[in-house]
Amino acid sequence: MTQSSPSTATVSRIAVRAGVATPGSRALPEEVPVALSFGGSTQAVMMATPADLHDFGVGFALSEAIVRSETDILSVEIVEADQGFDVQMQLIEGVQAQLSARRRQMAGPVGCGLCGIESIEEALRALPDRKMVDLSFGPDDVREAVRSLSMHQKLRAETGAVHAAGFYRPGEGMLCVREDVGRHNALDKLIGALARSGSNAADGAIVVTSRVSVDMVQKAVIAGTGLLIAVSAPTALAVRTAEAAGLTLVSIARGADFEIFTHMDRIKTDRIAQG
Repeated sequence: MTQSSPSTATVSRIAVRAGVATPGSRALPEEVPVALSFGGSTQAVMMATPADLHDFGVGFALSEAIVRSETDILSVEIVEADQGFDVQMQLIEGVQAQLSARRRQMAGPVGCGLCGIESIEEALRALPDRKMVDLSFGPDDVREAVRSLSMHQKLRAETGAVHAAGFYRPGEGMLCVREDVGRHNALDKLIGALARSGSNAADGAIVVTSRVSVDMVQKAVIAGTGLLIAVSAPTALAVRTAEAAGLTLVSIARGADFEIFTHMDRIKTDRIAQG
């Protein structure tokens, strides 16, 4: 195995095509433990792609409601460990004290977004109300947002094995994309990137390549957007949560076709079939 970049490694393999075996190699995404630490104590260890880790730390802190804004974070340092990385963040005094009072430990594989939550109340936390977000998309915007996300997935083009989350603004296109082996990690990285750049998520849509579980809805609402677009289906709880929070949820978006599950007024369709 040889290292191609911090995010990929090239491995030997034998490809079988039409019954013919051909030796060769393939680039695969890296997956390493990434600790997210606050005030010297580890809050979570996630298996993640080792890229955009500053964004990951900031986005995780925001989406987990550890901080209210990036200004609550005094510093971020990426420390390389023996087998992974430690994203070490220092918080302002009052926020650090609040975190210490409700300290929890999490160990999250890439498929799990709520590992380590200690109570049902934490898992189903109250969310900001996004009903008043002024946002209007047409069917062409939805189609272009999904197409554009696919076009910007450089790591997927190289490896074929990662998720992505992007921020799309009508008239401006896909403004930011982050990729990771974990769908939650990709979204956290995007949220961090938007916060660090001063972008207002309420001005556009968050687009993801994955299914939509309740925690993906929670993260999108906390980020500030009024529209979440996904290429796969949502869970029933994700739909109920989006409805209650005022988030427009568009899923199963493939080509010109998509399904709107909540707050349909933000998607301006030309006609509605009867029956």
